[in-house]
Amino acid sequence: MLRNGRSRAVSLLAILGMSLASFSTFADTDIFTALDDPSTAKKSFDGNVLGSYNAQHGNSTSSALAASSTMTWFQPTNAYSLWGEATNNSTNDERSAEKYQAGARARHNMDADNFLFTQGSWLSDRYNGYRSRSTLTAGYGRQVLSGPVARLRLEAGPGVRHDEFEGGGRQTKALAYGAASFSYQLTDTTEFIQGVSLLGNEDLTANSETGLNVKINDKFSLKVTYDVTYNSDTPDSAPKHTDTKTAVSLVYGL
Repeated sequence: MLRNGRSRAVSLLAILGMSLASFSTFADTDIFTALDDPSTAKKSFDGNVLGSYNAQHGNSTSSALAASSTMTWFQPTNAYSLWGEATNNSTNDERSAEKYQAGARARHNMDADNFLFTQGSWLSDRYNGYRSRSTLTAGYGRQVLSGPVARLRLEAGPGVRHDEFEGGGRQTKALAYGAASFSYQLTDTTEFIQGVSLLGNEDLTANSETGLNVKINDKFSLKVTYDVTYNSDTPDSAPKHTDTKTAVSLVYGL
C-alpha cells in the first residue's frame, strides 16, 4: 500500500515536471507579450526565470530540459528587454524536440501615447525545419490603453528576416510587421494576456499567445498559456502549417 502511494506520488511529480518543462514565455521570438511601457513601470527592473529538468528510466527512457527568462529595465522614457528560452526533449535516446531562442527589444516613449521601438530575435528549431531564423524589425507604436486594469499597445513597421533551413538552403526577405499586446486585470491576483504578431511579404507568419497569470505570492505565479504559430510557406522538412502548444508553468519573479 505504501509502495503504491509512493509510486503515485512519483508519477504526479513527473507529470508536474513535464508541465513545467513545456513552459514557453513567447509563442515565437517575433512576438513580445511582456508589456514594457516605461510610463507605467512601478520599478526600474522587472523579470522572471524558470528552469526544469525531468528524467525517467525503466521500461522507457525520457528526458526534458527547459530554461527561460525575461528581463526588462525601465527608465523615465525608455525600456530595454532581453529574453531567451531553451528546450530539449528526448524519448528512448531519440531526440524529439530541440529549440533555442533569444531576443532583445528597445522602446522609446515620445509622449504618453506614442512610442518608437526596435527588436531583434534569433530562433533555432530544427525539428520544425529551421536551422536558424533571425528577424529584425523597427517602427512606430501607440499605447491605446495604459490604465491599471487594461493595457493595450499596437505597433507596426518594416523588417527583415534571414532563414537557414534544416533541409538546406537559405533566404533573406524584407517584410512588414504588425503586433498587438493586451492585458486585463481580472482580479487582484489574476491577469489575462493576449498577444498577436504578423510578419508578411509574399508569405505570412502569424503568432498568438493567450494566457492567464495567477499570482501566488510576491515571488511566484502560475501561468497557463496557449500558443499558436502559423506559417503559410513552410520548409519541406516540416510541412505542417500550424503548431500549437499548451503549457502550465510555475514562474519565479526576479
